[in-house]
Amino acid sequence: MTKLTSLDLTPFYRQAIGIDSLFDRLMHNIDMASTKSEGNYPPYNIIKTGEESYEIQIAVAGFAEGEVEINFHEGQLVITGEKNTDDSDTQYLHRGISARKFIRTFQLSDYVEVRDAAMKDGILTVSLQRIVPEEMKPKRIAISYAK
Repeated sequence: MTKLTSLDLTPFYRQAIGIDSLFDRLMHNIDMASTKSEGNYPPYNIIKTGEESYEIQIAVAGFAEGEVEINFHEGQLVITGEKNTDDSDTQYLHRGISARKFIRTFQLSDYVEVRDAAMKDGILTVSLQRIVPEEMKPKRIAISYAK
């Protein structure tokens, strides 16, 4: 498997006007992916629930109220979890249930908003909705012809 180390986007700049930030974000994500690995913990699903709606489901079994936090800022959704328990005096014969802290980061597309979050049966579900403002939707431009 080859690793992407550099990407020349110069040809795209000639064809696309005003999407410099998209290319900058793409390069930032490539840099982040090459320097940081979040691993598989905790496992998650991303589900398309409608034309413009999505859900992220994260397995957070064992985390209690107040031990999982969700932050959304400038298109980045960050979900963190850390157990508050101090079990230094607990003697485990086998410890198979992970209680390690985690950070899951998701880069959301433009106009995607977090609608709500709920935890049920050890699954944290974050509902997302893509809401494009009317002025950003495609529109037809009338052509006037000179007589």
